[in-house]
Amino acid sequence: MAQQDPEELLELSSETRTILEEQRLRPLWEVEDDFGNVFDDLEADIWKWDEIQSAIDHIEEDVPIADLPPGFQRRVAVPINASIGNAISNTIYVGIQTVSPGETAPSHRHGANALRFTIDGAEEMKTVVAGEEFPMKDNDLITTPQWEWHDHVNDSDETAAWLDVLDLPLVLDSLNASNVFENHELERQPVTKTQGYWDSQYGRGRPTGERPGGDIPGPFEGIREPTPPYRFGWDEMLESLRQRADNDDPDPHDGYSLSYVNPATGNDPLFPTMSFRAQLLNEGPTDPHFHNATEVFFVIDGEGATHVDGEALEWGKWDIFVVPPDATHHHEPDDEATLLGMSDRPVYEAFNFYAEAEPSS
Repeated sequence: MAQQDPEELLELSSETRTILEEQRLRPLWEVEDDFGNVFDDLEADIWKWDEIQSAIDHIEEDVPIADLPPGFQRRVAVPINASIGNAISNTIYVGIQTVSPGETAPSHRHGANALRFTIDGAEEMKTVVAGEEFPMKDNDLITTPQWEWHDHVNDSDETAAWLDVLDLPLVLDSLNASNVFENHELERQPVTKTQGYWDSQYGRGRPTGERPGGDIPGPFEGIREPTPPYRFGWDEMLESLRQRADNDDPDPHDGYSLSYVNPATGNDPLFPTMSFRAQLLNEGPTDPHFHNATEVFFVIDGEGATHVDGEALEWGKWDIFVVPPDATHHHEPDDEATLLGMSDRPVYEAFNFYAEAEPSS
């Protein structure tokens, strides 16, 4: 008897399919094969959290993680830009992943740079990276280095949700490079490090003459080490932002912002291909400007609008929006707002190609 294709078993209900299509979302397992194509110019777009929430709730009901096909065994809804077709931009992939109580997203590793930014988490929700369990509390940012094992384990009694951010479109589409991928032989990788180990190795003290934790096995032996596993706690980042707002002048275009730095170097960018910043807006509209890098934003808290080439993208808590290259834009918070800013600027800077300017009056 012929074995049925696992993907044919993943039947979403008509209601779920309608909601996904209305909100321009597609399940991860349906968009993987679309990578590796050339797309049109990026468009400004926004995804509202209330609508995303409805879609991911329906996916959670329809598809347990255990029923997903091998490979990218993750229950993820992917924001789809109309001009791209498989991701939010042609360099940055963003997905909204959920893990239900008692579920595990199995261990795997890949060549793409990746991180998790927790939307709705708990102490008992953990992403396990390179042998250490990292709690996923609200607004924490946790890195997943290239070619490190990682799995996600929900031991809480509530569904957890977070942003997955990877450079998949850049690697697979723009560079047309293969993304090395491997599943672990076990569903959960062994926990071999005490909690806080990686933080201890990349704090103020550093091991002498060696890379903390030993060498990473695999094909990535380039000119630099992969960004190490690290958890950036939100409480500390928010306190630093407020201290900056109390003591410094704002940037005219971005308000008060702090970069998430590579823990191994102490410098921006966090990854060679993507930079991230926490951004506080609390002093009215920013000045318009434009640049040739793509920016994606996640609204951590607050309400407002970002004006992109005359179009107002009105946003609130947990909304996601994208600003295309060369689009004149400025932010206008209603009161105080905090954003996670994501950019492919490091790629342009690596080629000495980054440029930005204010529009001529």
